[in-house]
Amino acid sequence: MGQKSAQAAAARIRLLLKEKGSVNIIFAAAPSQNEFLENLVKEKDIDWTRIRAFHMDEYVALDKDAPQGFGNFLYERIFSKLPFMSVSYINGNAPDPEAECLRYAGLLKEFPADIVLMGIGENGHIAFNDPHVAKFDDPKMVKVVDLDDKCRQQQVNDGCFATFDDVPEKAFTLTIPTLMRATYAFCMVPGKTKAHAVADTIQGEITEKVPATILRKHPHAILFLDPDSSSEMK
Repeated sequence: MGQKSAQAAAARIRLLLKEKGSVNIIFAAAPSQNEFLENLVKEKDIDWTRIRAFHMDEYVALDKDAPQGFGNFLYERIFSKLPFMSVSYINGNAPDPEAECLRYAGLLKEFPADIVLMGIGENGHIAFNDPHVAKFDDPKMVKVVDLDDKCRQQQVNDGCFATFDDVPEKAFTLTIPTLMRATYAFCMVPGKTKAHAVADTIQGEITEKVPATILRKHPHAILFLDPDSSSEMK
């Protein structure tokens, strides 16, 4: 799944680079993206010097060097390995979180996303738009949210944090309209723990209670699954 999704994303990146001078990509940071990122780095004939990189979420007030930080996660797996034109990080330790939201939103307005590379959470979230804060018509581009308990427990289940109490309670996130404005969406979702969320995403009502369902309204979204994550679909 990681290999096939990386091949598909790479093919789209190459086509866009033929059509325009530069390409803007939003990346997700999660263990579910490991195989995808590992394979994307190996793809040939991509001029990464013409690609701007962004990421879609970041914990609030986590130590700046913590490996769980999403900027650090992506730096280790891809941002440090390829010669990007630029990498724009969300500063989770910004003294004024609202100003940081506006700063990052300004960058996304200046460089609209061509591609978003993403996953789906166990509670159906995309980025950190958990069900209780997800808004399909959110007026903001970037915001600070409270993480719900299921989302925080997922971070423990994924091996990112030792205990539930270690997981930050707040995070920055790109909002659902910001993610949906990307021209192309590639969504990689492996694992048995995601099976219920995947079934709801594909076969349930389109609702903010399962934020990922909005992807069914995206004209160019592709969902990549494995036998485990697809096991609860009817």
